[in-house]
Amino acid sequence: MSLPEIAGLYAITPDLTDTAQLLTACGQALSGGARVLQYRNKKAGRALRLEHALGLSAICRKAGVTFIINDDVDLALEVDADGVHLGREDGNLAAARRRIGHGKRLGASCYDRLALAEAAAEAGADHIAFGSMFPSATKPGAVRASPGLFGQARGLGLPMVAIGGINAENAGTLIAAGADAIAVIGALFEAGDIETRARDLAALFITT
Repeated sequence: MSLPEIAGLYAITPDLTDTAQLLTACGQALSGGARVLQYRNKKAGRALRLEHALGLSAICRKAGVTFIINDDVDLALEVDADGVHLGREDGNLAAARRRIGHGKRLGASCYDRLALAEAAAEAGADHIAFGSMFPSATKPGAVRASPGLFGQARGLGLPMVAIGGINAENAGTLIAAGADAIAVIGALFEAGDIETRARDLAALFITT
């Protein structure tokens, strides 16, 4: 079984509570060319997270877009998401691999360390993320990562995601360095025209 793709514009949801507003914004991102959508909400309660995830799963499935749940294996399984992404504090990767099986993607945050990427690959991760690549309003205290990590980690054979402070002006350098996908929150969902911004970001993978 082939796994859902991790490539191109990787949209991460903003912390919206209104479900209709969230679905509208994410639908615009998908229409503009986002190929992956990750649901991340650190503020919503369990019931609202489930409501959000079910709605987002439906629009992703209709659009043929990979749907990933951030830091919650239970929720990913409950809504039959395409995968789950875990950070350093979000649980054991090997245990998550056993729970989700091999038909779903397991992503891992590796921050600024190649050793974490190597350990993630050993534990069964299917894709890895490095960052924060640039100063980020979402995580202002996040450690900064070097674009050189993409070249260093290429031998692991896993899709690599760049995250943190990425926008249309700086994303090209990360794609040129070897990032397979760029994860974007603020520069996408705070745009006046989300669909157009998504289209501009997605186009970087064609022109870079």
